[in-house]
Amino acid sequence: MSQWPIGLSTGCFYKTSIFECLTHIRSAGFSIIEVCSFPAHLDYHDANAVDRASQLIRELDLDPYSFHAPFAEHIDITSLDDQVRSHSLDEMIRAAEAAASLGVRYYVIHPGPENSNLPDQQRIARIEHAANALNQVSRRCQQLGIRLVLENMLPHLFFGRTRDVLWILGALETTEVGICLDTGHAYLSGDLQTVAHKLSGHLWMVHASDNHGQRDDHLPPGEGGIAWPTFVSQLSRLHFHGTIILEIAGSSDIPATLTRAGRSRHFLQRLSRTLRDEH
Repeated sequence: MSQWPIGLSTGCFYKTSIFECLTHIRSAGFSIIEVCSFPAHLDYHDANAVDRASQLIRELDLDPYSFHAPFAEHIDITSLDDQVRSHSLDEMIRAAEAAASLGVRYYVIHPGPENSNLPDQQRIARIEHAANALNQVSRRCQQLGIRLVLENMLPHLFFGRTRDVLWILGALETTEVGICLDTGHAYLSGDLQTVAHKLSGHLWMVHASDNHGQRDDHLPPGEGGIAWPTFVSQLSRLHFHGTIILEIAGSSDIPATLTRAGRSRHFLQRLSRTLRDEH
């Protein structure tokens, strides 16, 4: 097996401008990043800001591997309200265009709403709306030269169930859509290994974070309850060839956050080296 590249989501500094943290990220030894779309971090509506961010990324010789689409309760491509759904689709496409301007490879999107209080009788209609919207986003991504990736959501949310994610993949017009496995979300479902196995045929990247099985803490890998040696071994058996992006919670103390991120990166690298040496 080869050692997987490990990058960092700038989302750990989502309340801080991207222009204030990229140099720190590079100095901490990270060369691969996923760019966060939170407005206080980088307003993807502002073409000038996106261009400046792209220039800084190039100057720092960073690899903008992926871009996380915006997510909030008011953004819902499954909505039964035509106006809400249309606005949400517009936001997804506008963010994809910003992602392409940054030069990313992958555009990561939550396929469902950030709302756990949805009636079951709406499920079929909402799934159909999601498939229609994602087909349009996928077509725009192909035009822009980037690839759409769907992330498994928290188990209590719509599309938090693996079968729904796989249904959506089957409903799309293209096969050029992959999966980003969020380890924290999958662990909260109670069976990370099963989720990883079911999604493995479409797995392009991993969002790595840890928790203690109660809430989505976004701890650095190694600080929670996930059995990382088991998971890393599973990734190897599944012939995963993508990149691992650390998606961890941060604080206003940028150096302290990056120290924990660096420790977690070394932890995962040691596990993969050990596994490689054993084989």
